[in-house]
Amino acid sequence: MKLVVVRDGSAVLSSHLGRRPVAVGDVVLLCANTLCAAKPEGCCTVSIVCIDTDYLIDQVFWQHVGLLSDRLDARELAGKLYLESVQLLHIGGQQLDQVGPLLDELTCLTAICHYAKRFNRIQALWFLIADKISPFIKVSSVRLSPSQRERLRPTTPRHRRFVPLRAEAIRAAEFLRGNLAHHWTVLDLAERVHLSESRLSRVFADAYGKTPMAYLTMLRVEELARLLRESDLLVEDAIGRVGWRSMSYAIRVFRRHIGITPGVYRRTHNAVA
Repeated sequence: MKLVVVRDGSAVLSSHLGRRPVAVGDVVLLCANTLCAAKPEGCCTVSIVCIDTDYLIDQVFWQHVGLLSDRLDARELAGKLYLESVQLLHIGGQQLDQVGPLLDELTCLTAICHYAKRFNRIQALWFLIADKISPFIKVSSVRLSPSQRERLRPTTPRHRRFVPLRAEAIRAAEFLRGNLAHHWTVLDLAERVHLSESRLSRVFADAYGKTPMAYLTMLRVEELARLLRESDLLVEDAIGRVGWRSMSYAIRVFRRHIGITPGVYRRTHNAVA
């Protein structure tokens, strides 16, 4: 994700939302893999903060830790909270005056690459910046409550006592990760770890927050995205490599998880590269 803070001048922003003017006091929020271009109107100075997606997922997890079982829950929640891939935030000059010095210091600290030595200060600066900008970010009206989470998926409540993961769940996950292309079923997994289908589904959901098949889908989406970024395989060949036999189904699932189709994802990556 990127935060583009306009510090001076103006520009015209072009994205799937159309053409929008941006000026001093505006912040452009860009989600990962989002195509966007800007044409300066004369001179335009910006500060850009790039935030790793997994890092943000961790922050969502800790922000709502009382309602979530694990980071897999957090990824799903983030996808429901932040639906717009591009947002234009009008924070105004007063907020910009407060954010500007923080951005300048963050730039200096990250430019010298002494991340370990100044780690705490870098984190503090980011949180101060986020504190000023986050009130302007549009968030969908997702109702959050422990009872809602329990109805959506039968996982153990967050306040459970921590216990070692069941060995059968760990082995089942290893089987899935080790052979994504296999035509897995819950019965097949259950037989390999010597549990009934229903029992495996329960212990797996307790361990990973997802059913075995939902976990497999997540792994396949992640591997397909990696192949699209890092290999020259045709899209249909990459889909087959991760174990999906129906191209239309694979495209539908990938789009549901990533937000765009595999073909658009590859073109987006190539354009960014």
